[in-house]
Amino acid sequence: MLSILVALIPGIIALVWQFGPGVLVQIIIALIAGLLAEALVLIVRKRNPLPSLLDGSAAVTAVLLAVSLPPLVPWWATVFGVSFAIVFGKQLYGGLGYNPFNPAMVGYAVLLISFPRQMTAWLPPLEMASTTLSFSDCVSIIFHPHNALSFDGLTQATPLDLLKTQLGMETHLDEIQSARVFGGLSGKGWQWVNMGYMLGGLWLLRRGKIDWRIPLSFLSGLYLIAMFFFLFDSSLYPSPLFHWFSGATMLGAFFIATDPVTAATTPRGRLIYGALIGLLVYVIRSWGGYPDGLAFAVLLMNFAAPTIDHYTRPRVYGHGS
Repeated sequence: MLSILVALIPGIIALVWQFGPGVLVQIIIALIAGLLAEALVLIVRKRNPLPSLLDGSAAVTAVLLAVSLPPLVPWWATVFGVSFAIVFGKQLYGGLGYNPFNPAMVGYAVLLISFPRQMTAWLPPLEMASTTLSFSDCVSIIFHPHNALSFDGLTQATPLDLLKTQLGMETHLDEIQSARVFGGLSGKGWQWVNMGYMLGGLWLLRRGKIDWRIPLSFLSGLYLIAMFFFLFDSSLYPSPLFHWFSGATMLGAFFIATDPVTAATTPRGRLIYGALIGLLVYVIRSWGGYPDGLAFAVLLMNFAAPTIDHYTRPRVYGHGS
């Protein structure tokens, strides 16, 4: 758990650099809410909360959810999402090791469905920002709902949001990508965030903390289907690299899909599991109702993980297939 938190640092630095110190405020709120929710539910269950608080799992869930949220989302939304993730996504099933679904993605999905307006209001990246917010400015906006007017004036659509909206209006892809929010490999700001998470993920792989099969198959599956449709009609479907470095792709590939509790466990199963998440992310982004389908793709494959493991069990030594 400590290695995961350390590996998240490059991505968090990129997030703060591009989207401001509100990211740090969200992480602090999420950590406090997550640890309190973990402690309270364990006390209600008449268990010693200290071992669970010290294993780092609640902190990882809190940070993963916090970095997925817009930097200026209201404090109550963060508290609600993290508390729901810990209580209903983890402890309801018995705690760490028993939860069938990724807790952070459970919390994110509930927030996205319940509060779509707050969950899609991102700040413009540093390269486009007309003004920058200080730490105290972010605290004021996050904790005071009456500052919502200034909050609305500062936010804009993400590259994935804009792409989905404009394609739905039958706008040509070249015209869409001429907007200021696009640039480089994907969208301004977002490519650096994804590179930060990729750097941390590669460090985890090098240290043997995660299995290489899930991130490799996830990124390969997403790349292959994106390349197929890009070659089929490049006026409607963006390039594979755009999908790689947009939204939460690298965070999902290295930090969320690799969750050892909720992912497939067999070697072949992990390859299938990761590839299907990549496929579902592309399907939801291209034809679904949400700009980025990572949370829903992961949760759907959490459902399927036991079945995948059942049909991909390795042969026991000394027995037939």
